[in-house]
Amino acid sequence: MLTERQLFILEAIIRSYTEDGQPIGSKRLEQQLPIHASSATIRNEMAYLEKQGLIAKEHSSSGRIPTERGYRYYVDHIMKPSKLDLTAVQNIRQSFNSEFQKVDEIVATSAQILSDLTQYTAISLKPEATDIRLEGFRMVPLGDQQIMVILVTSDGRVESQMYAIPSGIRGEELEAVTRVINDKVVGLSLNQVIAKLHESLPLILRYLHQADGFMDAFGQIVNKAVERQVYVSGKTNLLSFTPWASPEQIKALYTLIDQSNNLNSLLDAGSKGISIKMGSELPDRLLSHYSLVSAAYDDGNNGQGIIAILGPNNMPYSKMIGLIDVFRDEMTKRIFDYYRHLH
Repeated sequence: MLTERQLFILEAIIRSYTEDGQPIGSKRLEQQLPIHASSATIRNEMAYLEKQGLIAKEHSSSGRIPTERGYRYYVDHIMKPSKLDLTAVQNIRQSFNSEFQKVDEIVATSAQILSDLTQYTAISLKPEATDIRLEGFRMVPLGDQQIMVILVTSDGRVESQMYAIPSGIRGEELEAVTRVINDKVVGLSLNQVIAKLHESLPLILRYLHQADGFMDAFGQIVNKAVERQVYVSGKTNLLSFTPWASPEQIKALYTLIDQSNNLNSLLDAGSKGISIKMGSELPDRLLSHYSLVSAAYDDGNNGQGIIAILGPNNMPYSKMIGLIDVFRDEMTKRIFDYYRHLH
C-alpha cells in the first residue's frame, strides 16, 4: 500500500499527464501537491513509485509519466467518479429527444452522442432479442420467380430476405402461405417462431410444394433479427491517439473495430456495472495504447446491452466514468419510454 504522500504524488502525475501529455518533474509537482514536500522528498517518493512500476521515465527526461500499472492502481484505489454538472446532464437528455421509430435507432444514436461528447470512439451493443415478438409477415412478388420475404418485429425492426419460389407458384398460393404464417407464428417470440413454423410445414408444403429454400430464407431473417447489433461511432478519433502507428497498423485497427465479432469479445457483456480495461487487459495487441470504459444498461424488455468508449490510456477516467454512468441511465430511460409507448 502507498503512503498518503505517495498517493498524492501518483494522482498529481496522472492528472498532469492527462491534461498535457507531458512528463512532470519534482519541481513542478512541488507546486501542485496539496501537501508540503520538498523537491528532494518528492524525488525520493518518485523513485519509489518508479520501482513499484507505477510511473516511468520517458527517454532521458527527469520527468515521469504514469505506466499502465499506475493507471490501474489509480482507478482501483484513488479515483472518485466526477459528478456531472446539471448543464451536461441536460445536454445528454436533449440529445435523446428525437422521435425514434425502433430501438436500433436509439442504440445507434447513443454511440453517436457519446462519441460527440467525448471525442473518443463509442461503441453500443444492443441486447439479444430474447423476448422480441414477430409482429408482421409479408411476401412481396418481384418478378422472375423472386419474392421478398419481410418480417416486422415488436421492437420496430424490419428484416427482409430474397427467395426464389418454385416454378408454377401463383399469387393465390403465396397469399395462402402468408395467411398460414400470420395465423401460426405472428405474436410469438422470435426464439419460438422457427419451431412453430416447422409444425406448420405440411400446410406450407400444400402451397409451395417444396419448402426447404423458403425455410432457409425465413430462418436467415429471424437470425438477423435476434443477433446482437453493434454500432460504432467516431472511428476517426482513433487517429488522434496513434501518432506512433504505421499505415498498416491503422488499417488493422480499423479492421478490428469494423468486425462485430471482435467487438463482442472486446466488450464485457457479463459485467453489470462500469468496467475499465487498459492496454494489456484488452484482447488485441493493437489496443495496447488504449483503454476501454464500458457500462451495462438494461433495455427493460430483452436484457442487457453495453455502451462503451475506446480512448487513450491517459483519458480523464474520473470524468469519463461520471459521464458514462449518467449517459447509460438516460439511455435506459429512453428505451423504457419507447417500449411503454409501443404497448
